[in-house]
Amino acid sequence: MNSLWHEQTRQHAITRLERLTPDSKAQWGRMNAAQMVAHLSDALRMASGELSTTPKKLAIRYPPLKQLIVYWLPFPKNVPTATELISRIPGPWEQETGALVNEVEHFGRRNTGNNWPVHPAFGKLSTNAWGVLAYRHIDHHFRQFGI
Repeated sequence: MNSLWHEQTRQHAITRLERLTPDSKAQWGRMNAAQMVAHLSDALRMASGELSTTPKKLAIRYPPLKQLIVYWLPFPKNVPTATELISRIPGPWEQETGALVNEVEHFGRRNTGNNWPVHPAFGKLSTNAWGVLAYRHIDHHFRQFGI
């Protein structure tokens, strides 16, 4: 299973990011390319505990639905996200893409044991689940932009 804990998976994500341009068009949703890149950076900052989010009381916080979504089911399109992950105005393109590369690499170097923040939608996640979810989230948005 792909996970940001694997170096090869991180490098593949970075290679895909290099194919994205500020003019890339989304196949669904309302974000433009810069907003999507900023959203992914902020989601990884949330995973590292650098960006706080407000927890939501959703059915997906509980097994087995949580495991199905994190590990197996395709992510649905146009699902609302935490406000904190879409409220920032993106900076210059090179700054945003560079920040995402740094966040992807930083994520892969983390060694937190079980000291992870609570995910706003999924609640408490294991280290393994964070790595899989982080990759699947990136992949979902890269597919949104055809990369």
